[in-house]
Amino acid sequence: MDTRTYVEGSGGARLALREVGPAGAPAVVLVHGWAQSAESWRAQLDDPALAGEFRLVAVDLRGHGDSDAPADGYADPRVWADDLAAVLAHVGAPSVLVGWSYGGLVIADYLRAHGSASVAGLAFVGAITEIGRGRRGGAVGATMRAALPAALSEDFAVAVPALSSFFSDLGPEVPGETRQRLFAAALRTPPRVRAALFRRTQDSADVLAAVDVPTLVLHGRADTVVDPSCAEFAAERVPGAELSWWDGVGHAPFAERPAAFAAELAGFARRCLAGAAR
Repeated sequence: MDTRTYVEGSGGARLALREVGPAGAPAVVLVHGWAQSAESWRAQLDDPALAGEFRLVAVDLRGHGDSDAPADGYADPRVWADDLAAVLAHVGAPSVLVGWSYGGLVIADYLRAHGSASVAGLAFVGAITEIGRGRRGGAVGATMRAALPAALSEDFAVAVPALSSFFSDLGPEVPGETRQRLFAAALRTPPRVRAALFRRTQDSADVLAAVDVPTLVLHGRADTVVDPSCAEFAAERVPGAELSWWDGVGHAPFAERPAAFAAELAGFARRCLAGAAR
């Protein structure tokens, strides 16, 4: 199976999904970051071993990729929560949720509103779980600080150099072709959406403390987009969380070292989904 499907999210927004793998296989749902799309996970979606063992479901968040881009809703955590709930309802079985960067915040929004009944496990990858000034779970690094606010501008001459610099510093081992594909996804994301994702403040310490499913926190030590202290924050608060540090890796471990990432994700997913089956 390698299909493009759609589900109806909050307010009727149409959300695009790319699904690969056997329809009845244990499910892993992949949630991308700011100004990206399901194609962020191309290396995983194209991995025959992963796609042979798991049903991989990668969502285009609202405003991104092939999903609808409504005028509003981006500052409302309940909207993000209900969007992800629609994806999980489509999957129809407890799934391992994998959130990269802003995707970690979307997962926290989901847990706050819906709990973990449809979740077999969580993996936070270079992720924030909070947002707003002074929130430790939302601390950003020098690359993100340098890109803002120019990367949010509607002025092409302002936004493009900022985004180009951002993706140049995404991670030391991101292949050139992948870096350009991610850059293109950011340009495709409407400037109003790129900006709207930052127009909210959210604490998540209580949500993380209530997590009752296996959790992996995976972070590159060389990440200059999301500060590694975000990983420490999540791992300290989620009961029993496993913290996996990747030396020499930046913000996109799944793109920088896809084989190693696939191996770690598969091992974690097996443990989670075996437990859910019992």
